[in-house]
Amino acid sequence: MSSVEAVEPQTHEVALNYIFADDGLNPYFACFQSIKTGGGSRMGSFRLDGEQWKATLYYQESGICHPGDETPQGTPIAIDEIREYRLSIERASDEDPVEKQRLNAHLAPRWQGMEVENSYGERSELSIPTGIREAVNVRVQGSNVDVFRYQDLIARAFQAVDISAGYFEEPHEYSNVQDLARYVRIDDDRSGPIHARDGPIANLGHLLESDRTGYRKVVQNDSDEDGETVPGYYHTVTLGPERVTEAFPGHRAPREIKHYKSREYKSLESSHPLKNPKVEVAYQSSRWDESIGVDRESLRELVRQLDETLLAVLADAGLTVHPQDGSGGGGPFVEDRYFDPSRSAERELVDLNLTEIQSHQESVVIRYLADGGFSPVEWESLEVLLADGGEVSPTDIAEAKDRHPDSVRRALNRIPEIVESEYGRVSLRSNHIAELVHEAVQEAKDATRRAVEAGAKAVAAAERGLDETTSALMAWCAKHGVDVDDRSEARMKIRLGDVASTHDARGRLHEAYRLWCDAGKDPVRFRQAQVEINGGLSAAYRYLDANRGRDRYVQHR
Repeated sequence: MSSVEAVEPQTHEVALNYIFADDGLNPYFACFQSIKTGGGSRMGSFRLDGEQWKATLYYQESGICHPGDETPQGTPIAIDEIREYRLSIERASDEDPVEKQRLNAHLAPRWQGMEVENSYGERSELSIPTGIREAVNVRVQGSNVDVFRYQDLIARAFQAVDISAGYFEEPHEYSNVQDLARYVRIDDDRSGPIHARDGPIANLGHLLESDRTGYRKVVQNDSDEDGETVPGYYHTVTLGPERVTEAFPGHRAPREIKHYKSREYKSLESSHPLKNPKVEVAYQSSRWDESIGVDRESLRELVRQLDETLLAVLADAGLTVHPQDGSGGGGPFVEDRYFDPSRSAERELVDLNLTEIQSHQESVVIRYLADGGFSPVEWESLEVLLADGGEVSPTDIAEAKDRHPDSVRRALNRIPEIVESEYGRVSLRSNHIAELVHEAVQEAKDATRRAVEAGAKAVAAAERGLDETTSALMAWCAKHGVDVDDRSEARMKIRLGDVASTHDARGRLHEAYRLWCDAGKDPVRFRQAQVEINGGLSAAYRYLDANRGRDRYVQHR
């Protein structure tokens, strides 16, 4: 990890849930009075940081039940109907022609013991955080505005419609972030490595996401709404806290990483910025049980983590993370109305070493196989995990394989680096491990099948009166997946099963050649045989040591 001067990503969508409790229900009553004075709505304008903004206050119907003359805490309610209020905050259109810099705040009252009624007329008590007697909840959603400006914009906008800004100065500690996304815009001709099938988005999903536990989302969609093929149209991966930490040590917040194009891209001129895709990282609050506060320190930490993730994805795809000069500088970034690729910030450049993670996962599986393989119960458990498409418990595995549940639990406890157990459910730790285990299970089945075939052929050879050396050759070929076709007068054919390397192929052919000669068969015919390996064809003698091999076996005969 190293610190670099990197391009500054732009804030895209934001959702913050504020609770203001210092003044109880007074902000709510102030909204009621402002709307009443304005005849149903209220408009105002203000300037902040040299920018012109407009605010509109209006109301909506509410499912909150009227408490009567007063709340359970004794606050008088001198209004006939409980309503909720909306405050629209927009940048002046002459300063923001695109009109995408906007916020909308939803203000609702809160008190302990309050009830709400659904569309079926059913009532229930709304849960209010312990310690809060009465307050207002302000949930604000916005886009293309720096997240650190939200609270000031809300306070000034309320002030613009005759509601004290002082009500919104001190958020309660239970206030939290619901959504926060940061993005850069990338030249369409340069973004391919990001969404490629072996790119960082796909690899993060396949290597880090649990096979079944938790939330799993990997989307690789190259078709738009009209069914036309558009490479990189919508590719995403969502990672929970554990997977995030595995890829980005020190990070915890769950997040979605995505590469996507705007829906209107087809109608735009080729020079239009929105013709090019966004690469974005967004916080996913619903993917864990923790929360992130709205204080500046918490927001700074979240922004840092999102930016570091975004920069790591760019770097892993081979793109520069350095800012561009005003002329574009030949870099991969494309300026739009809100993203300025010349802006920079000091950021840590995290090495997204997925190769190391993949190698570790592979070494885990190889180590278990090398240490004597898996026990019968472990093999059976892995087979069920591979075959099942949903959640699996030790009891499910035990029933499927007619084992005692305790035997299955003990077996699973012996392979904690392969499987992940949580709340009585078990899964393989990653898709990559699942693939490796699948190969191992299949290889074990194939080996068993070949051994059975080898034994059967040896018995058959003995029954036909063939000598021991010929029987040994047939058994060895069956066991190692070597098919020798010597039935015709034409050139002999030798087919090898899947082999990992030329060295492996050479070793098998040398052993087959030895057994062939031991069986008293013509070595020249073997050496001139056509060998098929992994779909390719070659002559057998190319894999054999011509001089030593021929001299040895001619002498032996």
